[in-house]
Amino acid sequence: METERSLTVGEALRRPLFEGAELAAGAAGLHRRIRWVHILEITNFDTLIHGEEMILTTGMGFAGGPDSPLAFMRGLIGRQAACLCIELGPKFPEVPSELKELADRHAFPLIVFLRTVRYVDITQDLHSAIINRHHRMLQELERLSRAFHRMTLTSQGTLNVLKLLHKSTGAQLVYRPLAGKPTCFPPLRPDEQNALLEQTAAHALKTEGIKPDSAPLVEERDGHHCVLKPVGALDQTWATLLMVCPQRPGEFEYLLLDSAALSIAQELLRTRYMEERKLFSENRWIAELLGGELSDEKQLRVLVGLAYKKLSESRFQVCLIEIDNLYDEALGMNEQEWESIRLHLSLLLRSAFERHAFRPLMTMKNNRLVILAFDLKSKIPAKIRLRHALASLDDLQADEKLKDLKLAAGIGDACEQLTQASRGYQEAAQALALHTCCKLPVVFYDELGVFQLLVRLNDGSTLQQFVRDNLGPLINHDHNKGSELLHTLKVYLDHDGSKQLAAQRLFIVRQSLYYRLDKIAELLGEHYMAPENRIAIQVALRAYQMLYPDKFRHVAPAGTERKVARG
Repeated sequence: METERSLTVGEALRRPLFEGAELAAGAAGLHRRIRWVHILEITNFDTLIHGEEMILTTGMGFAGGPDSPLAFMRGLIGRQAACLCIELGPKFPEVPSELKELADRHAFPLIVFLRTVRYVDITQDLHSAIINRHHRMLQELERLSRAFHRMTLTSQGTLNVLKLLHKSTGAQLVYRPLAGKPTCFPPLRPDEQNALLEQTAAHALKTEGIKPDSAPLVEERDGHHCVLKPVGALDQTWATLLMVCPQRPGEFEYLLLDSAALSIAQELLRTRYMEERKLFSENRWIAELLGGELSDEKQLRVLVGLAYKKLSESRFQVCLIEIDNLYDEALGMNEQEWESIRLHLSLLLRSAFERHAFRPLMTMKNNRLVILAFDLKSKIPAKIRLRHALASLDDLQADEKLKDLKLAAGIGDACEQLTQASRGYQEAAQALALHTCCKLPVVFYDELGVFQLLVRLNDGSTLQQFVRDNLGPLINHDHNKGSELLHTLKVYLDHDGSKQLAAQRLFIVRQSLYYRLDKIAELLGEHYMAPENRIAIQVALRAYQMLYPDKFRHVAPAGTERKVARG
């Protein structure tokens, strides 16, 4: 049943207190909504009204001359007032014809009272009617929202939501999923539907980059009001819902559209969770591929199925994301809760990768989520897009479900063939192993430099001995004296032997740095900066950093240290 949701000027005129009133002009605007009632006796009111108010006046403010009533009404029309009511009397005995012409031209109802009326009674009566209607509107909205939610739990839930939304608003609806055919409700003739879909395609482009929780976009075209609402979750839009209204929609229509979009999004999210579970079970072959157990092309073709040709022709990179504290007892989560969190994390990451033009294939190995990110090609280089996709790791931890997780990622080099996935996985694992050492949550294998070699040499004794051979005296001195010679040497060499920059980064004056460098030369020998010696020492410092990542304290950004040094 259609519920009265807003008071119009025409309805107000039919109320008992308006029995002696006459509509002097602006009959075409009787459909205007009245949101509130306001009494105005001044002409300077720019900041006093917001729009859709019924304005009551006695005309006492029109003493400025014959143009004052016209200026007053123009101001009301400009501020989107609902109508103007004037009490005729000594101050304003009759309505000028110019005022009537202005009201008719703008479909702005002009109402006159032929006898004295109590504006306070009108205000109280209309405010009570407006509040009661608003209360009924909220009750109706709650009822329909519950009905939307129930419908999404049945088959053809989205179509049923569209049917009820149309029944409640009378609007033409267009539901356009990003993947799949659009749906018009009520159904239209093919020619009408094609014309409407062409029109909505232009509207849909405007939602790019707009999050699903954003306010609807409203545009007036060909006498109709088009309201476009993105539908989705997890900061990703999965569909758009367009409502075409013959009249300007009100608060009820906006709220109902938002509720319908939310119900559809919940259905889509449930579907995606089920698909995510299915994908995990179907992609078991990925674990075998990563382990190097699948090297036969025929076998791969059978396991991958129809997607094999497309995947085999695409470059991909292996991304390894680790949940450091997955089994931390302090979090107090059981296996079922962890399963829910892992699934939620994979769904969020899938959305992030798809947004940046990657097709992700995922599998979970213990506390590690492995993603084969297949490049769908874009004008933006793949590495930049990968950085953006993985930058969301920080944003993910703002999610209520994931806020307590400690996440880190390692990325392998690009692979040209599926059979290279094992190599990419090993590279990603090596990069991930160094995230603590590099002080970064996301580490790319191709940026490791000498660490690529060192991680392969870390057999338990080779690197330790190499570090001792080149840095032993400094390590012993720091241990026995509590000095920071090792850290000083690293900062000094990292800044190409610049004493000025090294002193700033270490928060010390140059004299202190000179003393430390003299001590280092005494312990390592005067020729420690000779090319061959310097290379060996720098590699040993990187090896020490890898073996003992907590030994080197992290220095602040250069700009910060300069301020401290000058202070």
